[in-house]
Formats: sequence, C-alpha cells, structure tokens
Amino acid sequence: MIHFLSKAVPSAIREKTVLLRLDFNTEDDWRMQAVIPTIKFLLTNNCKIVIVSHKGRPHGFEKKLSLRKNAAHLTALLGKKSIAGGGVMFVRDFKFAAIRSLVASAPARTIVLLDNLRFIPGEEKNDPKFAKQLASLADIYVNDAFAVCHRANASVTAITRFLPSYAGFELEQEIVSLGRAMKNPKHPFVLILGGAKAEDKLGVITFFENKADWFLLGGGPANTILKMNGFDVKQSVQDNDPASVAQLAKMMKSQRTRNRVVLPLDFVWGAKAILDFGPKTLALFSKKISTAGTILWSGPLGLIEKKKYAKGSIAIARAIARNKKAFSVAGGGETVMFLKHYHLDKKFSFVSTGGGAMVDFLGGTILPGIKALER
Repeated sequence: MIHFLSKAVPSAIREKTVLLRLDFNTEDDWRMQAVIPTIKFLLTNNCKIVIVSHKGRPHGFEKKLSLRKNAAHLTALLGKKSIAGGGVMFVRDFKFAAIRSLVASAPARTIVLLDNLRFIPGEEKNDPKFAKQLASLADIYVNDAFAVCHRANASVTAITRFLPSYAGFELEQEIVSLGRAMKNPKHPFVLILGGAKAEDKLGVITFFENKADWFLLGGGPANTILKMNGFDVKQSVQDNDPASVAQLAKMMKSQRTRNRVVLPLDFVWGAKAILDFGPKTLALFSKKISTAGTILWSGPLGLIEKKKYAKGSIAIARAIARNKKAFSVAGGGETVMFLKHYHLDKKFSFVSTGGGAMVDFLGGTILPGIKALER
C-alpha cells in the first residue's frame, strides 16, 4: 500500500524535517511548477524541507549542471515571504555533518536545496550508504518526482529503507490519472503514439493490445511499420534495432493489433524524410479522436522543432481539445514542452511530468520508485 502525503496523519507531518525528492531535469520550470502544491502544503505544516534532485548525466562535478540557479527560481515561484529567511538556501557540498547542523539550527519553513545528486556516484548506483546519509538529514521522506521513478537510484528507492515514506501530491496524481487510463478507460479508447523510436512505445502497444480501440501512430513508430510494409520512407526517423523491429513485426501479425493500428495516409516531406503528415491523415485521426472516451498521447507526430512541420501535431492537440467528453492524458518531455509552447496543455484532463517513466508505467512495468513506497 502506497502512503500518500495528502492522506497522512497531521501529527506525522507537522513540524517535521522532510527530505523531498523532486526532478528539475528540464530546460524550463514545468516540473518545478507541478510540485509547488506539495511544497506549500509542507510549509503550511511548518516543516523544514531539504530538496534533492538531479540534472543531466554528469561525470563528477560539472558547473553547468549545478542546481544553484534552481534555488533562486524556486524562491521566485514560492515568493520570498512564504519561506523562512526569504529564500531557498543552496548547499553545494555534500558535507552531511555540516548540513545536519544547518538544518537543525534553521527555523521552521526553511527550504534547503542540495546540489545535483548525480555528482555523487552513489546516487545512480542506488548505494544504501549514500541513501542513509541523505536520510540522516530528515524525519520523513516524500517522493514527488514521477519522472525519475523508473530509476532505481539511492534517493528514489534505497532511501525508503531508512525513513517513513510518502508520495507527494503530483506523484499521487500521476498514479491515479495514469491508473485510470490503464485500468478502467472509457471507450472508445484512443492511443496516439509518436516520437523517434518505436522501441519506446512497444510496451505500451503490448499492454493495451486488448484494451485500446485505436492506435494512431506517427513519427518513428509509424515510419518503422511503413517500411516493414514495403513503403520507402527514405531517410525518415525509424527504429533500426533488429530486436525492436522483430518484436513489432510479430505484433503486427496479430490480426487484432493490425486492425487497430492506424497509419498516416499522406505525408509532408523535407530533406528526403517524412517530417509531418498531411490533410487526409488529419481527417482520419480527427474522426477517431472526436468519438473517443479516453485519449492518451505520448510522442510528437512530426518535426515539431520547426513550426512548418508542427502543424499536424498542433491540429491533433486541437482535435483532442474539441472533445470535451473525453478523459485526455498527454506525457513525454517533448510532447509536454510542445503543448506548453502553443498554450494547449490546459486543454488536457491531465499532463504527465513523466517521459520514460510514463511510457514504462503505461507499459505495465512496476516502477522501482513507486514499488519502494509500498514498504
């Protein structure tokens, strides 16, 4: 059973020191904004908060991957008056005795942000010794970093051996909303899958093979199947991994799956590659979307970095927005950034903060970070 922060006994939270695992591993602050409710809840309960996060894949200390600027930005989002001392305190060095002393002497509502956890080798090695050092800084642990829950890291899994552990508000929303799509979707259930690699979406297609009514494919997944069917995709993005292609070919031999997969009918080409889909495809996809009861979208359907090749994805997002009756979910870093750029994210019932974590979760994988919270 997962313990949710929203349902915690007040005495177990109030005036405690909380080790809060977040994920600041994005170019902008959308994941940071998503966890503000959790932080404000802890501040309201006069907690001291020690935030831990990561960024990139550093080899030792790398200044460009430091979280120093995140401390200033988080202060701005929360407002100085809500935090003891007027701002988030940044601690660069992992000198645990000094950090414990700092936190112990600080007043309630103090927020301390440690630097990039991945500067320490023990983080990605899921080292229990490093996890125990982190645990020594707090009374309880709260995970509100869904995007890293598919990683068995020290601050995600091993840490739960040493502290009473809870899922934060955002993580709870992820589990409930994605679980709703997985366990009890309202039909017709439409999955829209794109992105660069078919491999990333194989688990999702397999898990929903007997649940989804339609798989609308674009990008790498569509191109890989088109090539498999004898269509010359030229230099288009596609999956060339033999194992992935073999698995996809086996899947497409199933009449049940094959009859539910909808591929693009026409294309927008550029530099000898398929970079978007055309009006016939839009009409076909939009028709399926308009009748859907549940819609799940992961992965862009074109080269969204260039506006002229983002038209198809924009039109699909708007088609989803027009279906007011459907429960709609979008996720994946590129997809979310794209939706936010065009101010379409608020048109969805739920936008996931997860990339690989969302794909794994929807593929039926038990995520290590969530499993650890069941201890």
